[in-house]
Amino acid sequence: MNWDQIQGNWKQMTGNVKSKWGELTDDELAEIDGDRETLEGKIQTKYGKSKEEAQREVDEFLANN
Repeated sequence: MNWDQIQGNWKQMTGNVKSKWGELTDDELAEIDGDRETLEGKIQTKYGKSKEEAQREVDEFLANN
């Protein structure tokens, strides 16, 4: 799946996103609204990851969904 597909189906994908990154709140998921950079930023903040680690996790998420 590519990011355009996730962005277009964001409301349906939030369950999968929350399964992967359970510390993200519903409000944060609404704020992300399918924007990859915002998601990566939230992952960095919530999980103390580097930018590269967050990008890698999102890439892995894309590969598995």
